[in-house]
Amino acid sequence: MADEEIDDVDRAILHALQEDARNMSSGDIAERTGTSDSTVRKRIQRLESDGVIKGYSASVDYQKSGYPLRMLLYCTASIPERGELIPDILAIEGVVSVQELVTGEQNLLVTAIGESDSDITPVAQELLDMGLTVADEVLVRAHETTPFGKFDSGNHTEDES
Repeated sequence: MADEEIDDVDRAILHALQEDARNMSSGDIAERTGTSDSTVRKRIQRLESDGVIKGYSASVDYQKSGYPLRMLLYCTASIPERGELIPDILAIEGVVSVQELVTGEQNLLVTAIGESDSDITPVAQELLDMGLTVADEVLVRAHETTPFGKFDSGNHTEDES
């Protein structure tokens, strides 16, 4: 866990980075939070070193990039193994995420993308070969995300110009 507690400034930084990390400068964030540019840079560095910020990545529209199928595969693994299997599942071609679920019989949610059914079917087979039970498959039409609202505490100052 983080060495220091997450405060309102940290939350505002996280919200700003979730909105647009690529184009959000530390100066922009400093204006929002009412802090200095150097404070923001130090806070970001601490959040990264504490593992709160795990990395930066592009949000890709798989459909527009030529991979129109997004399949959710609800799987069941033995409880002692489910966490250990995640790196192997992520190594399967076409798998873009794995979520460990803690309630219900289905305890892993695997997301795979592909151009056609022939791209997705091997993913399910590999999961079965790993000893998982594929309990359900759901084809997703759209997937959108938004920054977590509780990070936007409203404690930032408004631009008065």
